[in-house]
Amino acid sequence: MKNTFGSSFSVTLFGESHGEAIGAVLDGVKPGVALDLDKISASLRRRRGAAAFSTKRSEKDEFKIVSGFFEGKTTGTPLCILIPNTDTKSADYSKMKTVARPSHADYTAFLKYHGFEDYRGGGHFSGRITAALTAAGAVALQILEGCGVELGTHILSCGGVSDRHFENFSEDFSALGSRSIPVLDESAK
Repeated sequence: MKNTFGSSFSVTLFGESHGEAIGAVLDGVKPGVALDLDKISASLRRRRGAAAFSTKRSEKDEFKIVSGFFEGKTTGTPLCILIPNTDTKSADYSKMKTVARPSHADYTAFLKYHGFEDYRGGGHFSGRITAALTAAGAVALQILEGCGVELGTHILSCGGVSDRHFENFSEDFSALGSRSIPVLDESAK
């Protein structure tokens, strides 16, 4: 499996959970697309753990676009989004270097990288990498919005609790953006 997916529009994910930074490179972004950086920040805030059962790691997910963006618009060159890692406690993992944790991709990483992987916090296989994927997705959504395409998703059913189906797409999409749990009928929480 490669770290790049897509062809005309591709995304390459890079970095490790306890490395200096994680990020994404988007290639195939047309020039002249105005990006709202606040929308990227809002997507990253929604991704962060906020419940008692989520990660104890607290990252602000502040990002920088270091290439492909100038004077508020894309340039057409690869767009590189960099997200520094700030809350790492790498010593916590030194005893786990040779032990594959249940429900983690430690053994998969060992097989793929032949023992040279960064094992701290799951390395490149950490859920932390989803921050870079979220930022890339927020850019892609803005590009699609510029083409008149709206996307939305919600939890329709989970554990025997059901939500309603979409009725008015624009209104429903807007309502979902402000909810901590993506359901249309708030009684389905």
